[in-house]
Amino acid sequence: MTTHPTTVDAEAPVVVRLEATVHAPLATVWDLHTDIAAWADWNADVDRVDYAGPLAPGTAFRWLTHGLDITSTVHQVVPGERIVWGGPAHGIDGIHVWTFQETAPGSVKVRTEESWSGEPVTARSAEMEQVLRQSLEAWLAALKAKAEAVAGAAAAAERH
Repeated sequence: MTTHPTTVDAEAPVVVRLEATVHAPLATVWDLHTDIAAWADWNADVDRVDYAGPLAPGTAFRWLTHGLDITSTVHQVVPGERIVWGGPAHGIDGIHVWTFQETAPGSVKVRTEESWSGEPVTARSAEMEQVLRQSLEAWLAALKAKAEAVAGAAAAAERH
């Protein structure tokens, strides 16, 4: 039986936690973030994604980011609230948790936390933490920009 982690590895040498407020409806943010096949359309750090679904625990997807060819497995999906995925890549075992919470109509707090463990991380944990932090900051910024643009376009269309 395969176990699916639902939290980051708190004992990992590198754990990064970040959050951002996105001014867009929860459904817009969730739909963008969980349309895994379309990540490369709005996230400049993602070069390619091979994903056929479904969005469910056990589904694997392959993606290319920062020159790394990664195969991740979806571990948990709570629609509109939470998605967890992870897997090994180049000696790094990553677990990535995203949570989404509507804080007001049209405003969503997006939290991301990711743990990295494995020999390359242990050998250079400070450098790896910086790399991961920069990657997650860029991902959050890209998600925020795209979701707010989509929400703005939808609002403009409603006014016309």
